[in-house]
Amino acid sequence: MSETLQLTHRRVLTVALPVVLSNATVPILGAVDTGVVGQMGLAAPIGAVGIGAIALTAIYWIFGFLRMGTAGFTAQAHGAGRKGEVAALLSRAMIIGLCAGFMIVALQFPLMWLALQTAPASAEVETMARSYMGIRIYGAPAAIGIYALTGWMIGLGRTRSVLIVQLWMNGLNIVLDLWFVLGLEWGVEGVAIATLIAEWSGLLLGLWLCRDALNTPAWKDWPRVFERAQMVRFARVNRDILLRSVMLQGIFMSFVFLGARFGDVTLAANHVLLQFLEITAYAMDGFAIAAETLVGQAMGARSVARVRRAALMTSFWGLVSVILTASAFAFFGPWIIDLMTTAPDVRIEARAYLPYMIAAPLVGCAAWMLDGIFIGATRSADMRNMMALSAIIYVIALLILMPMIGNHGLWVALLISFVARGITLGVRYPSLERAAA
Repeated sequence: MSETLQLTHRRVLTVALPVVLSNATVPILGAVDTGVVGQMGLAAPIGAVGIGAIALTAIYWIFGFLRMGTAGFTAQAHGAGRKGEVAALLSRAMIIGLCAGFMIVALQFPLMWLALQTAPASAEVETMARSYMGIRIYGAPAAIGIYALTGWMIGLGRTRSVLIVQLWMNGLNIVLDLWFVLGLEWGVEGVAIATLIAEWSGLLLGLWLCRDALNTPAWKDWPRVFERAQMVRFARVNRDILLRSVMLQGIFMSFVFLGARFGDVTLAANHVLLQFLEITAYAMDGFAIAAETLVGQAMGARSVARVRRAALMTSFWGLVSVILTASAFAFFGPWIIDLMTTAPDVRIEARAYLPYMIAAPLVGCAAWMLDGIFIGATRSADMRNMMALSAIIYVIALLILMPMIGNHGLWVALLISFVARGITLGVRYPSLERAAA
């Protein structure tokens, strides 16, 4: 009973708020990127940064299992008191992350070709996007390595360290954005160079913050790091999370690319509004990540009561955050749109689709929170299967709605996918509690 009582609202907020603050800087960075190129007064640069950033994020986030899987495994190992495995997990995840990043650099030309072939943008947008991606892709090892580092930190509840890394990275990126684009007039290339520098400096800072683990022998205990049973379990869980992430990114990439069919103005408007969606996601992810930590540690301690309490308490605060976010969009949405772009046609178009972004936090709350709960419990097969079902529902909605109402149908289909993820994962939650017993 005493262990259950340790899971207080204060503890949830102690874990979640640093992540909420750090995550809040990420969409702010995206908004600054968009706003800086938006000062050029043209739709094409906004669309180019949108396509380039979305494509690279999608490629990188294929390896987002390193953040999610590492967090779940680390939390469970910590909850079970297995200190040696905690250190080994850091090495295991970092090795995979760096190898994946260098592989992406080596395959950059076919990857960029595929991304640009998939996006039916104008020749002007495509040229700018190619230049942007050609610079940023050299940050792939750092970007994916940071997934591993932050996952490990989250699993231990070191969310203040996550905050420090994100504040440094994104603060530096914003400063360099303003300098390179508005000061030196480097345009889209300046945005890319700023991000590249910020990513590599963030990786180095993250490694320094993990120096306590790197100062112990366990992190280089290679028989433990590459222990067959642990590697098989790590691979199985992360395979499922990888497949889930591919399907989720497929939904978002299809949203961006299908939106490009309606012209550069609609593409730019959708990208502006996607910054709102990122604000929603990252604000809610703070509490979803708290769920990863607290549910994972409860699973490691084999306590059903603690699992349930962690799930309920983190979800409560997640709901509070989405109500506040939706309200902010309703009141300040038009002003934010005007701040992010000076192009009159893009402003008008973005306002037409703003109601969907007001609804997005409310309909997506369950999906985001259950993602965190299932990641902490390392219930990756359920995440994979329910994501597949949700993706099928999304495609069906697209096929029905886009021919009828165009870009409005695209937005409605996206919201339907959020609802489907929440319902399908909710149906599987009782089995998660049974696994903790």
